[in-house]
Amino acid sequence: MKVGIATVQVPFISGGAEIHARLLKEELIKRNIEAEIITLPFKWYPAASLLNNIQAANLLDLTEVAGVKIDRLITMKFPIYYANHPNKVGWILHQHRQAYELYNTEHSDLHTHKDGQYACQQIHQLDTQRLTEHKHLFTNSKNVAQRLWRYNRVKADALYHPPEDYEQLYCENYEPYILVPGRLDAIKRQQLIVEAIQRHPKLRLVIIGNDNTPYGAQLKKTVETLGLTDRIDFKGFVSREEKTKLYANALAIYNGALEEDYGYLTLEGFFSSKPVITHTDSGGPLEFIDNGHNGIITAPNSEALSEALAQLTHTRARTMGAAGRQTMTDLNLNWDNIIESLLQ
Repeated sequence: MKVGIATVQVPFISGGAEIHARLLKEELIKRNIEAEIITLPFKWYPAASLLNNIQAANLLDLTEVAGVKIDRLITMKFPIYYANHPNKVGWILHQHRQAYELYNTEHSDLHTHKDGQYACQQIHQLDTQRLTEHKHLFTNSKNVAQRLWRYNRVKADALYHPPEDYEQLYCENYEPYILVPGRLDAIKRQQLIVEAIQRHPKLRLVIIGNDNTPYGAQLKKTVETLGLTDRIDFKGFVSREEKTKLYANALAIYNGALEEDYGYLTLEGFFSSKPVITHTDSGGPLEFIDNGHNGIITAPNSEALSEALAQLTHTRARTMGAAGRQTMTDLNLNWDNIIESLLQ
């Protein structure tokens, strides 16, 4: 059986979506299924480029390649889920968020000009029409499924998967630092935890992930202005081994993203027996975090976050971390169920 995994990628940028596709390919191959990742380069600006990407995906016929039939196409992202195939199943990571929940916010500019508004209309119309061509639609979280229903009246089932190397994650200690994983970006809102930590001199921040971004540069200036350079460590990209070690010894994990689709770091935190701190509007993490039990949910501002940190004692972190690890055990995330669902 030959399975194509259809996704898109912004050249030179890699993140959770790329890990997701790679993990799926690896798990299919482990089960003696031929699998290949098929990517479409993606550029979302200006609106004309966005429309060109849509057209390119609409013209794609992935029924066969070089005369060899692709038995099943698994689509993951906008707009490649428009590609033509008679037997495609969707495992949707997200739609084009700037045309949906981020529209008319600082995280989207489509609403600011006529071409963008037209592109948004086209996306809504095509998503509603073309997503129903799939034999079955899954999403990576309930949050994404709820968006599909809210905006397009298209039904999908959430299909959770474990993060990369989850079996190697462990807990060693609860040292006085908050681990902040992920690309430095305005939508991830790392500035909130930076502002909050200044009121807690006994706590440090360790920030990992791509910090070579405009937001990253701005955040580093903020840290200097606040006089926090000795308490906030920007590590940038780290190895898997170092990342695992940082999770193992953190007091807690911070996930401040706005309307996160799924969020590996929530699960990584729980597999490492660490409480996860998030916000009331963070989306995907709220499907796993039970406030006060395995993590902390606060309003999305530094004052509320500071109050939460004041209550995060060593003992409480250990108790909530154990509860988070139990949450993962109870969910019984496994790839056998995922593969069976996608190929049924």
